[in-house]
Amino acid sequence: MKLRLPVVSVYTVPTDAPEADGTLSWNSTTVVMAEVTSGDTTGTGWTYGPAAVGDFLRDHLAPLIEGRGALDVPAAHEAMCRAIRDAGRPGVAACAISALDIALWDLKARLLELPLARLLGVCRERVPVYGSGGFTTYHDKHLAAQLNGWVHGQHIPRVKIRIGEDRGRATPRDLDRVRTARQVIGHQAELYVDASGAYTRKQAIRVGHGLAGHDVGWFQEPVSSDDLTGLRLVRDSLPCDVTAGAHGYDLPYFARMISAGAVDCLQIDATRCGGLTEFVRAAALAQAHGLEVSAHRAPHAHAAAAAAIPNLRHIEWFHDHVRLEDMFFTGALDPTGGTVTPTHGLGHGLTLRTEEMEQYRVA
Repeated sequence: MKLRLPVVSVYTVPTDAPEADGTLSWNSTTVVMAEVTSGDTTGTGWTYGPAAVGDFLRDHLAPLIEGRGALDVPAAHEAMCRAIRDAGRPGVAACAISALDIALWDLKARLLELPLARLLGVCRERVPVYGSGGFTTYHDKHLAAQLNGWVHGQHIPRVKIRIGEDRGRATPRDLDRVRTARQVIGHQAELYVDASGAYTRKQAIRVGHGLAGHDVGWFQEPVSSDDLTGLRLVRDSLPCDVTAGAHGYDLPYFARMISAGAVDCLQIDATRCGGLTEFVRAAALAQAHGLEVSAHRAPHAHAAAAAAIPNLRHIEWFHDHVRLEDMFFTGALDPTGGTVTPTHGLGHGLTLRTEEMEQYRVA
């Protein structure tokens, strides 16, 4: 079973409202799709990032895949990682590898006529999710409507909002929004916040003490995820869990973060770090150090592998990506009750809605 030359396509979808976090704002989401075929069977993978990811994938990685054995995913992954030595791995190259790796695992499971979760080996049938959105651009009514939908509509018992507005220059509003969120969801649901690295070290500690009054249990990237010393300082100063790792592009990144004692829960993004191959390795590394992991964004790309991770805490039901993945795929998962079940269908269980996608195609 040999692989054909992968097919690459790029799509940009406007957001349903202006969005921002502590350090970035955006009004559209770009997804890069990779399709790999062997015989009459096709696997699909994807990543989120600039259109340049698609160019890199098409020009530099796709030719490496053509003609390889369809079942030998680790060999293909290693070949891609070696080929980008001079280009540099973080960023565009790692995202391109991720999309192809996810497609290769999907293809392998379909060729073997298995759900991807079964191929990897299930240790849980149901994967916990948390609702994620609450952008700093949302007014209070919009925020309340979104949180209500998750907690009281879909009965997802954990949610996350963004804080750190204007690079940490609006802390009174940050805390007001946290107060509003707690009032909306009640005291039974878990409340998380993501500052996107917007605060300084001491500022993050001050904000963290304010968060404690609203029973916030998860403080994501209170300072830059590159500031491992700062993360450790904040972690040691606050009762809530400090988390980071979303911007990890290779295994050594996660090793450094773990060794620094920087986080209570390691976040891993398979659409950035090198696909499911590296996602599973990073989770094992975290388990060896007594840490749980949480999948970052792209819930349908992570769900099957998450079912195979013994030290998984949850996956992120991220508003932008849930909306896009539901638009682009049939077979989307249902998070009602706070979990998804990714053990049905072949591969990751998703099928592209080719006609519906075409209006958003940019490359």
